[in-house]
Amino acid sequence: MADKPQVLRETDDEARRLARLLVRGARFMALGVIDPETGFPSVSRALTGTDFDGVPVILVSALSGHTKALAADPRCSLMAGEPGKGDPLAHPRITLQCRAETVERDTEDHARIRQRFLGRHPKASLYVDFPDFRFFRLPPQTASLNGGFGRAYALSGSDLLIEEPGNGREWLELQDRLKDMTEAAALAAEQWGAEKGRPWRFAGVDRSGVDLVGGDVHFRHEFATPAASPGIVFDCISNVAKVIPLPEN
Repeated sequence: MADKPQVLRETDDEARRLARLLVRGARFMALGVIDPETGFPSVSRALTGTDFDGVPVILVSALSGHTKALAADPRCSLMAGEPGKGDPLAHPRITLQCRAETVERDTEDHARIRQRFLGRHPKASLYVDFPDFRFFRLPPQTASLNGGFGRAYALSGSDLLIEEPGNGREWLELQDRLKDMTEAAALAAEQWGAEKGRPWRFAGVDRSGVDLVGGDVHFRHEFATPAASPGIVFDCISNVAKVIPLPEN
């Protein structure tokens, strides 16, 4: 009797890197929750960002159905990955199973996540401080990655996280220093292979990479290895016109 074909490939570093890029590079994701009234799955769209440890975060209104659902049952799912030309199923996507955690206001966690989120979604400043809005952290428990036809992988939640994320305040200070460095952002975008002709700006930074935003497009550049410190990243970005690779620990 012939052996059954293996549906899943062995998860390797290339798969983990693709998974991290899909999650950390997403401006929004599909959010699946369990409707507390019917028990049926319910899917909506949510703006997303990531915390310094790589955990996805969302900003939602208490009036929305998915917020009520998460309050009743923290189990949820996220899907990232946008189709391009041709068959939508030929393009990479990832589905995460998560447990939502409320981020309490007037805490260091809230202030950190708020600043990082607004760096990526500045228009959210119009409503982020409304009393009915809140952040959720969605720590991934497991993930299913499909890199295209015949490229399916199962990942653990830890595959998507940033180990030893470092001092969040220092990385926020670096994010603040970078926000007005538009010329360096344009040069970095060109060096890293982002779409040309966009008004790129630095939108966020952490040990594992840099986020660029150009209009309605988000681009994530992942470092080959985590940066040892914010200072190393700043020095590299300051000299990006000299095509210094990022980062050199």
